[in-house]
This record gives sequence, C-alpha cells and structure tokens, in this order.
Amino acid sequence: MIEEYQFGSMTIDGKAYRDDIEVRWTGEVLDWLRADSHIIDIEDIAEAIEQNPETLIIGTGESGMAQVTEEAQKEIKLRGIELIVDKTEAAVKTFNIRKEDSPEEEGRQEKVIGLFHLTC
Repeated sequence: MIEEYQFGSMTIDGKAYRDDIEVRWTGEVLDWLRADSHIIDIEDIAEAIEQNPETLIIGTGESGMAQVTEEAQKEIKLRGIELIVDKTEAAVKTFNIRKEDSPEEEGRQEKVIGLFHLTC
C-alpha cells in the first residue's frame, strides 16, 4: 500500500504526501496534525483510537525524533490496542507487512492504523 518513504515524503497508491499522515486499513489517508510535531500525546492519537484498531503503528520520523508520551502509550494499551513504535522507515515496512499478512478469515483484514511523522 505504501510504496515509498523518504525524508519529508511518502507515496501511497501513486500519490505523494508531504505532511504527516494517518493511514487506515481501509486505504483512507488523512492529515495527522499535532500541537507539537515531536511529542505524540493522547489528543494526537484520539481520532485513530476512536476507530478501534487492533494495531496502531507510530512512525517517529527518519531519525526517531518524535516521542510517544507515557500517557498516550497507557491509553492505547488500556484499550487493548497493540502498539508498535519505530522510526518511520521501519514503521512503514511493518505497516505494509501487517496489511499484506492480515487474516483472510471470513473476508476480514487486520484493523491496523499507521501514524507517520515524515521528517526528523
């Protein structure tokens, strides 16, 4: 699904994105706006966790500068959502693998959401 990531840019289904994005298992791509680009807090993940994903993958930037607060991590775990936090390049690979390997039982796919910081 995600074709390419490089610093400041991500290509999905042939379209280039230059701002941080949320990518849902449905294929929907949304802008991911935060109060502080390098701090990921509860309000920054609220829209994603309201979708009740099974897995939330957070890409923290090319060099991993963005940090997920303990409060946000606790909220995600409290809701029974698997959390994967990694540098964006690795997070993209994990997201793509999860999308490709999602269970096919009864036509269901894993409900995975990726939140990707595209720069530092």
